[in-house]
Amino acid sequence: MENEINNSVTTQRGERTFTGTVLNGFLMLFVVIAMMVGGIAVGAWGIWLSNGWVVTLGIVSLLVGIICACGFLMLEPNEARVLTWFGKYSGTFTETGFYWVNPFYGSKKLSLRARNLDAEPIKVNDKVGNPVMIGLVLVWKLKDTYKALFEVDSQTMASGSQGQVGADVRSIMNALERFVRVQSDAALRQVAGQYAYDDEDSKNNEPTLRSSADEINMQLEQKLEERLSLAGIEVVEARINYLAYAPEIAAVMLRRQQASAIITAREKIVEGAVSMVKMALDKLSQEQIVELDDDKKAAMVANLLVVLCGDENAQPVVNTGTLNH
Repeated sequence: MENEINNSVTTQRGERTFTGTVLNGFLMLFVVIAMMVGGIAVGAWGIWLSNGWVVTLGIVSLLVGIICACGFLMLEPNEARVLTWFGKYSGTFTETGFYWVNPFYGSKKLSLRARNLDAEPIKVNDKVGNPVMIGLVLVWKLKDTYKALFEVDSQTMASGSQGQVGADVRSIMNALERFVRVQSDAALRQVAGQYAYDDEDSKNNEPTLRSSADEINMQLEQKLEERLSLAGIEVVEARINYLAYAPEIAAVMLRRQQASAIITAREKIVEGAVSMVKMALDKLSQEQIVELDDDKKAAMVANLLVVLCGDENAQPVVNTGTLNH
C-alpha cells in the first residue's frame, strides 16, 4: 500500500504503466464472497448469542467484503483503465483479463481501438478565393491515455444542458470524438486555403486540390497530428473524400470547364487538320497529279480546313469546269 501511494504522488506528464498491487480477479472473488457470507453468518450467530462484539465483527466483515467488491477490473483487448489515487494519476492498466486492485483507486475506462470519422463537407475558400465544398475521412485512435483525460478539458466538449462527461467509456470517447471533429474541421480549412481548386486557378504549375491528392493528404495528416497530439490521439489515416465547387458558383465553373474542354479539343482538331492539309499538298506535288498555283492552293487549303474542322458533314460541290478558268 505504501508503494502504491508513493507511485501515485509521483508527478509525470504522460502515460505510464500502473505498478500498484494487482491480484487475480477470480481468487479475490472467492475471498470477497467468503468475507460477505462469513460476515452474515457471524452476525447472525452474534444475534443468537446476544453478543454485541460478535455482531459488530460480522457487520465489519460484511462491509469490508462490500468495499473490496468495488475493486474488480475486467478489460477486453485494446481497452485501458486509468487509475487515480484521490485525484493523483497512478498509471494506466492495460492487461487483458479479470483483476482486482485497491477499491479506493478511481478508475476510468478508455478504448484504444481505431475509430472512424466521416466529416460532413464544409464550405471553405481556396487559395484564390473560390468557395469550395470539401470533406474528409479520418481514422484515429488513442495513444496516450494521460493526455486524453488530463490535458484536454472534456467537460467543455460534453453535449447536453449539464455539460458533464461521465466515467463510462462511451461518454468519454464521445467527448474525445467531438474534440477530433472540431480540430479536423480547423485543419481542413487551413490546408484547403493553401491550394487552388484546379490547374486553371493556379499559377506556375503549383499543386492543386484536384491534381495533387497525395500531397494534400500528407499535409492534412501532418496538420491533424499537430492538433490532436495534445489529446494523445494518433492519426492512422486522413484522406479528402469529397471535393466540389460550392453550389453558388458550381454552374459557372462547369461552363468554364466545358469551354476549356472545347477549346482544347478544337486545338487538337486544327492541329490534325493542318497536318492533313500539308500532307495532301505534299502528296499531290510529289505524285504530280495536278499542278496548283498559289490561289488554287489557298482555295484548296480553305476547303479542306472547312471540311476537317466543321461540326457538320460537308456538302460536296461538283465542278464541271476546267482548272484553266
